[in-house]
Amino acid sequence: MAIQVNKQLMDKGQVGAMIEWLASFGQEENGGVTRLLYSPAWQDAQHALNKFMEEMNLTTYFDSVGNLFGRLQGTDSKGKTILTGSHIDTVVEGGKYDGAYGIIASLIAVIRLYNQYGYPKKTIEVVSLCEEEGSRFPLTFWGSRNITGVYNLDHVKNVQDANGISFLEAMMHAGFDPGKYTSPARKDIERFVEIHIEQGMVMEKNQNQIGLVSHIVGQRRYTIHIKGESNHAGTTPMYFRKDAVSTACYLISFLTEKTKELDPSLVATVGKLTVKPNVPNVIAGEVEFSLDIRHHEERIIDQYCHEIFAEFKRTLESLKMEVSISQWMDVKPVMMDIQMRNLAREAAEGKNMRYQEIISGAGHDAQVFGKACPTSLLFVPSRNGISHSPDEFTHGEDLEIGIDLLTEVLYKLAY
Repeated sequence: MAIQVNKQLMDKGQVGAMIEWLASFGQEENGGVTRLLYSPAWQDAQHALNKFMEEMNLTTYFDSVGNLFGRLQGTDSKGKTILTGSHIDTVVEGGKYDGAYGIIASLIAVIRLYNQYGYPKKTIEVVSLCEEEGSRFPLTFWGSRNITGVYNLDHVKNVQDANGISFLEAMMHAGFDPGKYTSPARKDIERFVEIHIEQGMVMEKNQNQIGLVSHIVGQRRYTIHIKGESNHAGTTPMYFRKDAVSTACYLISFLTEKTKELDPSLVATVGKLTVKPNVPNVIAGEVEFSLDIRHHEERIIDQYCHEIFAEFKRTLESLKMEVSISQWMDVKPVMMDIQMRNLAREAAEGKNMRYQEIISGAGHDAQVFGKACPTSLLFVPSRNGISHSPDEFTHGEDLEIGIDLLTEVLYKLAY
């Protein structure tokens, strides 16, 4: 059956209305969106998207973990699939654009392509990935890592959310029976294209419309625990103290300055700090802090960790205090496909778009697909660089420019 094109999708400016429509599923009073994996809001959003895809006469289906696909069949029955899309889940009280824009942009691009050119040579599928954020359960990329064969049910059999609901129970209640699980791993995906808001301020500061992502950074996360000695704040001379707070302050200042010395693209963040006993008139005996390190080259991360942790140990030994360093995340950097980046660059130049190459400091499903097939990640600007917030916003003109570029890239890949 020929696709009955929704003519409104051909009009510029419709993307904003669709962003608002999708944000209505899980919208909070403060304007943020909470749409966690397998929650009622998540279910409503995925099924509403499924219905919308069906109205466009795309062939729709869910896989066994809840990834939703809308398929535009190619004329070459033996050809592989061009996959495009992003994730449907959000953080708690997140923004309207993170993930959602990539799904909507892909849908609009595919419908516009069909309206102008008919069926493609290669099949195009729009995917609404079930989970990327890790906001409900302590794991990330459940959708894309199932599609690429990295994850299966063994990875979640003992996982629970903050309310004690098991992953498998939530999956069952959302309509995806773990007993009927079959691996969603795909072998037919030739390329993956994701378009996303930048979630940073670089493009806006540079007054550029398109970001061509060259790399997605690697991430390492640690918990640093310093053990000193609690004692009386008034009677203990400064030179006799084993003050965990002042020591932590020195180490945090050291690691911050070291990033600036080593590489301008290196970032390190201490976002969580716990002090014991946390009493005004007692010298702190223990401090625990988090450390998040990101860069697009593994060797830079290695060098940085070697230098700062050596200083940590030297400092604590000289003070006769103890330090333990526990790593709990190690995500490798991923380079996006050069050929696809060049294709997007040529398309942007042909349309006189202001573009730049950019490194993504945030994680994206593209980094998972980038290890399995040639992958491209495209950015549009974020106002003031704000994301994961109700204040997240991208101007409608920028959203449309992104769709225009994505449409051209998909045309070159599939037609």
